Amino acid sequence: MDKNSIIGFVLIALIMMGFMGYQSRQQRKQQEYQAQLDSIAAAEAYAQWQQDSIWRAEHPQEAAKADSLSQQAVAPVAPVYSDSLLNLAARAEEKLITLSNEKLEVVFTTRGAQPYSVMVKDYFTYEKDPVYLLQAGKSELGYVVYAPSAIDTRKFTFQYIPEASSDSTVVMRLPLQEGGYIEQKYTLLKDSYSVNETLTLVNLPFQRSSGSVDVYFDATLPRMEKGYKNETQYSRLNYYFPDDNKPANIGNGRKGEKRFSNNIEWFAFQQQFFSAIMRAPENFTFGDFAIDFVPKEDASHDLMNCHAAMRSAVNTPRGVQEVSLPFEFYFGPNDYKGLKAYNHAYEKVIPLGGKIIGVFTKYVIIPLFDWLSKFISSYGIIILLMTIFIKIVVLPFAYKSYSSSAKMQALKPYMDKINAKYPKQEDAMKKQQETMALYKKAGVSPMGGCLPMLLQMPILWAMFRFFPASIQLRQQPFLWAEDLSAYDDIIHWGTSILGMDHISLFALLMALSMFFYSKITMQNQSTGNDPNAKMMQAMSLYMMPIMMFFICNSLSSGLSYYYLLSNLITMVETFIIRKWIVKPDAVLAKVAAAEKENKPMPKSKWQQRLEEAQRLQREMEKQKKGRR
Repeated sequence: MDKNSIIGFVLIALIMMGFMGYQSRQQRKQQEYQAQLDSIAAAEAYAQWQQDSIWRAEHPQEAAKADSLSQQAVAPVAPVYSDSLLNLAARAEEKLITLSNEKLEVVFTTRGAQPYSVMVKDYFTYEKDPVYLLQAGKSELGYVVYAPSAIDTRKFTFQYIPEASSDSTVVMRLPLQEGGYIEQKYTLLKDSYSVNETLTLVNLPFQRSSGSVDVYFDATLPRMEKGYKNETQYSRLNYYFPDDNKPANIGNGRKGEKRFSNNIEWFAFQQQFFSAIMRAPENFTFGDFAIDFVPKEDASHDLMNCHAAMRSAVNTPRGVQEVSLPFEFYFGPNDYKGLKAYNHAYEKVIPLGGKIIGVFTKYVIIPLFDWLSKFISSYGIIILLMTIFIKIVVLPFAYKSYSSSAKMQALKPYMDKINAKYPKQEDAMKKQQETMALYKKAGVSPMGGCLPMLLQMPILWAMFRFFPASIQLRQQPFLWAEDLSAYDDIIHWGTSILGMDHISLFALLMALSMFFYSKITMQNQSTGNDPNAKMMQAMSLYMMPIMMFFICNSLSSGLSYYYLLSNLITMVETFIIRKWIVKPDAVLAKVAAAEKENKPMPKSKWQQRLEEAQRLQREMEKQKKGRR
């Protein structure tokens, strides 16, 4: 492996390590802060319990009287409304209604006329439980209607209207004393993950020609995957501005909040592989979002708490007694093709990379993956075939890198002579100049190793983004890995050591393959007395595999498996090129012929810049001697 390739690898590793380190520090700070809050709350609760115990011991009669009154107390008195029908609705018992199709089972409650739970069929959590995007009792969807005083639908039990409902539709109404009412109509579309909602306001006493309805949606999403760190890293709250390039987001393992006073088309509570999306076809006019992640040790086994406070404009022209506001929901998997079919940019919640990387992923990786899935059931074999295909595509670029490395390896005898000729550090410029002249004679490009590696970087990064976000790999086994979307731990322990509590076998094999490949490419390279070259060799040989192991140990085993295959194929390509294509004797013969002719070789721009730098260095040394 030549110097330029090592520089490329080091830069890649530093960027990835910096990103992962930043993510880890933010998550650790959040957990430490939450632990402090929990400790304070526990201490306050314990102090209050001690004071209560002392008071009870000193005043037994008063304590007994207080307990008696507590037992006699009934439920808290509900607020009293000026509208008698609202008073009845505030105290009425709720009723649950279930709608089901081929993909979803949605349970609605008349309390607030809202979804009570949403189960995505044909999917299961890592613990083999059904996937509930909305959990019973852990979500709330409500509307605040100003007509003219505020009516919060979450506080009232609506009337179920069976004659207007069906197997796919549920209609609920909240009647008002003056004859008007608020109606909620939900329709579960056939063989779809979509639920359409219509909020209808009939004969309400709006006091102005235009008003608004506030929308509140809160949900606690459960943990569904094997690795908490990986799941939180790919879970977030998205919000999409009309005609924008892609949605903005908060989350990705960190607590966050945002507020906007402009139009927003939709927002999404996104778990790693599933999303709950709410869209307003007429756009929301305001948005207030917040997300907070539940600590890993929490007994609830929940993942994150999501909050959205929106506002929708209500136009009520004079004489119009009925106003309808449409809303659309998506409760389902983050499948690229399925989300794209909605034509609302839902598919952009899937993190596929930026413009260049995203284009390659969307138009090469995903179509190839889907096409192979039609004929092959094993996703491990699919990844193998994809790796071979990608290697064939990049072979023209890779060939230049491998052949350049092989030629440099053949020039080792000449490099040893140059290193012996210029052993001192102050002769580094002369040494570099003579090295470039040698490369010129042998037909070796100094950028032959680095540039092809940089050209392959978008592909490597595209795969890094694709595998952890691909729902097709979720819970798909291969060899010893039970889930290619999660890590494949062969050893697991309870306590975190160096940020790890397990060892992933694919990540370990990938790191070992990097080590042996670097060992093979460096075995005949000469560094002379150059400490920088020796340090770079040590980094490539030892540090790079170790860093990549720590990065990939908690990520998708499918990703580590792909990198392992890529390294193995690269080793085979390098062997073939060195064995049958680039022959050391031919390279040495070419250098010998050039030296025999003793003709001046045309200087490249790089050599010209080196000579100019060397000339300036000599002039500076002369000036220093003149001052003395």
